[in-house]
Amino acid sequence: MAGRPVTVTTAARRRGGRRGERRPAAELSVAQVAVDVPLAHLDRPFDYLVPDTLAVDAGPGVRVRVRFSGRLVDGIVLDRVERSEHDGQLGWLERVVSPEPVLSPELVATCRGVADRYAGTFADVVRLAVPPRHAKAEADLPPAESVPHRRVEPPGTAGWETYRHGAALLGALREGRRAHAVWQPMPGEDWPVRLAEAAASAVSFGRGALIVVPDHRDLARVSAACVALVGPDQVATLAADAGPAARYRGWLAVRRGKARIAVGTRAAAFAPIADPGLLAIWDDGDDLHADPHAPYPHTRDVLVHRAHASGAALLVAGFARTAEAQLLLESGWARELHADRAAVRAEAARVTPVAETEAALVDDPAARAARLPRVAFDAARAALARDEPVLVQVPRSGYVPGLACAQCREPARCRRCAGPLALPRSGGSTGAGALELAGALVCRWCGATETAFRCSACGSRRPRATVVGAARTAEELGRAFPETPVRASGGGAPVLDEVPAGAALVVATPGAEPWVARARGGAGYGAALLLDGWALLSRPDLRAAEETLRRWMAASALVRPHLAGGRVVLAADVELAVVQALVRWDPAGHAAAELASRTELGFAPAVRMASVDGAPSAVAELLGAARLPESAEVLGPVELEPAASGEPRERALVRVPRAEARELAAALAAAKATRTARKAADPVRVQLDPREIA
Repeated sequence: MAGRPVTVTTAARRRGGRRGERRPAAELSVAQVAVDVPLAHLDRPFDYLVPDTLAVDAGPGVRVRVRFSGRLVDGIVLDRVERSEHDGQLGWLERVVSPEPVLSPELVATCRGVADRYAGTFADVVRLAVPPRHAKAEADLPPAESVPHRRVEPPGTAGWETYRHGAALLGALREGRRAHAVWQPMPGEDWPVRLAEAAASAVSFGRGALIVVPDHRDLARVSAACVALVGPDQVATLAADAGPAARYRGWLAVRRGKARIAVGTRAAAFAPIADPGLLAIWDDGDDLHADPHAPYPHTRDVLVHRAHASGAALLVAGFARTAEAQLLLESGWARELHADRAAVRAEAARVTPVAETEAALVDDPAARAARLPRVAFDAARAALARDEPVLVQVPRSGYVPGLACAQCREPARCRRCAGPLALPRSGGSTGAGALELAGALVCRWCGATETAFRCSACGSRRPRATVVGAARTAEELGRAFPETPVRASGGGAPVLDEVPAGAALVVATPGAEPWVARARGGAGYGAALLLDGWALLSRPDLRAAEETLRRWMAASALVRPHLAGGRVVLAADVELAVVQALVRWDPAGHAAAELASRTELGFAPAVRMASVDGAPSAVAELLGAARLPESAEVLGPVELEPAASGEPRERALVRVPRAEARELAAALAAAKATRTARKAADPVRVQLDPREIA
């Protein structure tokens, strides 16, 4: 579509026939360019004349520089055509930044589709999809036509035959057929190897494969598994934290076909895989898959869109299952890959909730109130006696990051700024009860010390810990097991990738649990203690139960099978549905119940929901301008925390049936375009299917 281009200057038009005059290309003299302008009302291609000097290099997908509103801006050529539908004078392409095509037609369609789905702009999505150019890396790699294609033999199917439809999935990948699946690995499964086998199966047919993982630790494991199976020349790792040169070099290796398997984090969902045969995502419930930059796409949704558009197979994998993955199954779009219940029970550790029976409560009456009940100490002692490590999962970092009055439970706050008070690392006695202070409390906001705490509600001078962090937990366990080494991972300490197989206590925050080195007849923790379950379940978040189960299952999957003595002690009420799901190792049942509950309540993914945040007047203006579907229901607005400048903020929620999802996104995108065209001062953030709405 042609927009208003920048016209050629009068001086340039008067140079007709002179030396240096720009002449249009003999063929396809008009380039349709997506300019990098972050304004919603300019979210369309603009037509520019292609000089004959740039006719060869300015092909589709190439980065160029053009003059827009008097300024030189970046752009990408989307297509070349013979003539423009615009009647006025067209501007010229100023120069080609690089003849390297960075967007294939498939990726152009993907970026456009993602922008439309999330009520964003094409330019915003392209910034997420295409890394900044690094000229030296571009010059060092061989051109695409010189890359040889080494044949990859299909791997065996033994590891996948444990799962129903697992061998059929690999068969479909080897034959280039479309397949969509949701895979629940068994506890202790070497899932990086299984994903590598799926990728190698796609490559054996001559197609590409893409695997997206949440963080650098998973990236290292999956990349190593792929390299071991197909060789280093076929695998490229894509991660934003690798540095500009390394990131662009890996991305370029994928684009030029040197590497046919791409493994990366969130932004790799847009990797330029030629003819993708497999698109896979590991642990789609991890919030690292949700991009914090506009238009806030989720990796799973990007891959689903690419699978629709390209005909590639899609594999959604993880120990836990999200409601979104369950919807893919219940809609019939994907098949379930799961192991037999007997095989799952044989590989799972024994999960013991605190006070799971009346007899256990009689044996330890304080079990429900104690942070580390007797059953937890017994499980830890047994594992350490077998010279096996013990994992301790603590949901909060820090020392004692939360304090309250020991008498009335009113949060302890600073008298100067009303910020939360915390206990210094050096102070306090063990336990999570009332604290005998060895020093002053410290405000976590302003850093002021409080030497004479006094509750503002009841006047008590005794604080107590409401939350005990990972640092204090490590200190307490060090006192309880003085002869045992204590290792910390996350929560302020460096995140460990791996720990030795010998006896040790490993205190980790969720997501930072290291795996155990393979040695002495196997790998895995002898026991896992999952503490402070209430801290995870009591969060004011729609996804609290789903996220809690995901974190618990990720830790429990690292524990040895119960036949080898593996045990998981869970500090949570045995009657909770999420606890029973872990005891039974039943992520499918929990996801089905979670989806049914959200359907009944009218929450995503059963419906399509959008949040609109901003100043009260801006929120009202956008909702007033949006031509929402008739079925749209507007909830709110409600007050939010003020902005950093002190200005008030509000949020409104809009929900529609899933059948009208496109209409909702289009209406909000049009309303945003109207505001930017009017040069509205107050920004508004529009987010489709936000992860947090509480």
